[in-house]
Amino acid sequence: MTTTAIEQTLLHLPKQDRAHLAYLLLESLDEPSDTEIGQLWLHEARRRADEIDQGQVALISGDAFEAQVQSLFQ
Repeated sequence: MTTTAIEQTLLHLPKQDRAHLAYLLLESLDEPSDTEIGQLWLHEARRRADEIDQGQVALISGDAFEAQVQSLFQ
């Protein structure tokens, strides 16, 4: 099916359906690419590492973390 055929089919849908599809298409344009997501995670990892290096956050062991999580569910 060609783009023109898809356009013609969609333009014959009810207004509410066209609005929903327009919303979905616009939302899909705002999604970052895999490369952008990778860069965002890298930036976040560096930010967190800097916080650790500067003593701005307190580290806890995996066992202590697990104990805290378990206490939330008891």
